[in-house]
Amino acid sequence: MKFTKEHEWVEAQGALAKIGITDFAQKSLGDIVFVELPEVGATFSKGDVIGTVESVKTVSDVYSPVSGEVTAVNSALEDDPAAVNTDAYGSWIAEIKMDGNALPDDLMDEAEYEKFCKEEH
Repeated sequence: MKFTKEHEWVEAQGALAKIGITDFAQKSLGDIVFVELPEVGATFSKGDVIGTVESVKTVSDVYSPVSGEVTAVNSALEDDPAAVNTDAYGSWIAEIKMDGNALPDDLMDEAEYEKFCKEEH
Protein backbone atom coordinates (compact mmCIF):
# COMPACT_ATOMS: atom_id res chain seq x y z
CA MET A 1 0.00 0.00 0.00
CA LYS A 2 1.27 3.47 -0.92
CA PHE A 3 0.04 6.94 0.07
CA THR A 4 -0.31 10.45 -1.38
CA LYS A 5 0.15 13.86 0.21
CA GLU A 6 -3.59 14.41 -0.40
CA HIS A 7 -4.31 11.45 1.94
CA GLU A 8 -5.34 8.79 -0.55
CA TRP A 9 -4.10 5.21 -0.38
CA VAL A 10 -3.47 2.98 -3.36
CA GLU A 11 -2.89 -0.74 -3.48
CA ALA A 12 -1.86 -2.36 -6.75
CA GLN A 13 -2.19 -5.94 -7.91
CA GLY A 14 -0.58 -6.08 -11.33
CA ALA A 15 -2.07 -3.31 -13.46
CA LEU A 16 -5.14 -2.88 -11.19
CA ALA A 17 -5.01 -0.31 -8.41
CA LYS A 18 -7.64 0.14 -5.69
CA ILE A 19 -7.92 3.67 -4.31
CA GLY A 20 -9.43 5.03 -1.10
CA ILE A 21 -8.87 7.67 1.55
CA THR A 22 -6.57 7.07 4.50
CA ASP A 23 -7.50 6.55 8.13
CA PHE A 24 -5.89 9.93 8.86
CA ALA A 25 -8.21 11.54 6.28
CA GLN A 26 -11.40 9.94 7.61
CA LYS A 27 -10.50 11.00 11.16
CA SER A 28 -9.91 14.56 9.97
CA LEU A 29 -13.20 14.63 8.08
CA GLY A 30 -15.35 13.19 10.85
CA ASP A 31 -18.62 11.39 10.16
CA ILE A 32 -18.83 10.64 6.44
CA VAL A 33 -22.35 11.00 5.04
CA PHE A 34 -21.83 10.70 1.26
CA VAL A 35 -19.24 9.35 -1.18
CA GLU A 36 -19.37 10.42 -4.83
CA LEU A 37 -17.98 7.62 -6.98
CA PRO A 38 -16.49 7.97 -10.47
CA GLU A 39 -18.13 6.35 -13.49
CA VAL A 40 -16.91 2.92 -14.59
CA GLY A 41 -15.12 3.40 -17.91
CA ALA A 42 -14.01 6.96 -17.12
CA THR A 43 -10.34 7.70 -17.63
CA PHE A 44 -8.26 9.88 -15.34
CA SER A 45 -4.75 11.23 -15.22
CA LYS A 46 -2.71 11.15 -12.04
CA GLY A 47 -3.84 14.04 -9.85
CA ASP A 48 -7.35 14.32 -11.36
CA VAL A 49 -10.36 14.51 -9.04
CA ILE A 50 -12.16 11.15 -9.27
CA GLY A 51 -14.86 11.81 -6.66
CA THR A 52 -15.68 13.47 -3.38
CA VAL A 53 -16.17 12.48 0.24
CA GLU A 54 -18.71 14.52 2.19
CA SER A 55 -18.72 14.65 5.96
CA VAL A 56 -20.83 16.58 8.43
CA LYS A 57 -17.98 19.15 8.45
CA THR A 58 -16.88 19.53 4.82
CA VAL A 59 -16.61 18.13 1.31
CA SER A 60 -13.22 16.83 0.24
CA ASP A 61 -12.00 15.89 -3.24
CA VAL A 62 -10.52 12.46 -3.89
CA TYR A 63 -7.53 12.57 -6.26
CA SER A 64 -6.30 9.69 -8.36
CA PRO A 65 -2.73 8.68 -7.50
CA VAL A 66 -2.44 6.89 -10.87
CA SER A 67 -3.47 7.36 -14.50
CA GLY A 68 -5.84 4.91 -16.14
CA GLU A 69 -9.42 3.72 -16.60
CA VAL A 70 -11.95 3.01 -13.84
CA THR A 71 -12.83 -0.70 -13.97
CA ALA A 72 -14.95 -0.90 -10.80
CA VAL A 73 -16.41 1.25 -8.03
CA ASN A 74 -17.39 0.29 -4.50
CA SER A 75 -21.15 0.88 -4.87
CA ALA A 76 -21.69 -0.36 -1.28
CA LEU A 77 -20.48 3.10 -0.19
CA GLU A 78 -23.58 4.65 -1.76
CA ASP A 79 -25.72 2.90 0.86
CA ASP A 80 -23.17 2.96 3.68
CA PRO A 81 -20.70 5.87 3.29
CA ALA A 82 -19.85 5.62 7.01
CA ALA A 83 -18.02 2.36 6.22
CA VAL A 84 -15.06 4.61 5.37
CA ASN A 85 -15.05 5.74 9.02
CA THR A 86 -14.99 2.20 10.39
CA ASP A 87 -12.65 0.64 7.80
CA ALA A 88 -10.79 3.23 5.71
CA TYR A 89 -8.42 0.68 4.18
CA GLY A 90 -11.14 -1.85 3.39
CA SER A 91 -13.53 0.74 1.95
CA TRP A 92 -11.98 1.37 -1.44
CA ILE A 93 -13.62 3.94 -3.69
CA ALA A 94 -12.48 2.93 -7.18
CA GLU A 95 -10.38 0.37 -8.98
CA ILE A 96 -8.33 1.70 -11.89
CA LYS A 97 -6.52 -0.22 -14.62
CA MET A 98 -3.28 1.72 -14.65
CA ASP A 99 -1.68 2.99 -17.85
CA GLY A 100 1.51 1.22 -16.71
CA ASN A 101 2.18 -1.75 -14.48
CA ALA A 102 3.90 0.17 -11.71
CA LEU A 103 2.83 2.72 -9.14
CA PRO A 104 4.36 6.21 -9.53
CA ASP A 105 7.67 6.74 -7.73
CA ASP A 106 6.48 9.80 -5.80
CA LEU A 107 4.06 7.85 -3.59
CA MET A 108 4.99 7.34 0.07
CA ASP A 109 5.28 4.06 1.94
CA GLU A 110 3.59 3.70 5.33
CA ALA A 111 6.54 5.02 7.38
CA GLU A 112 6.98 8.05 5.11
CA TYR A 113 3.24 8.76 5.23
CA GLU A 114 3.09 8.56 9.03
CA LYS A 115 6.02 10.99 9.25
CA PHE A 116 4.29 13.30 6.73
CA CYS A 117 1.07 13.31 8.80
CA LYS A 118 2.97 14.15 12.01
CA GLU A 119 4.78 17.02 10.29
CA GLU A 120 1.59 18.34 8.68
CA HIS A 121 -0.40 18.50 11.92
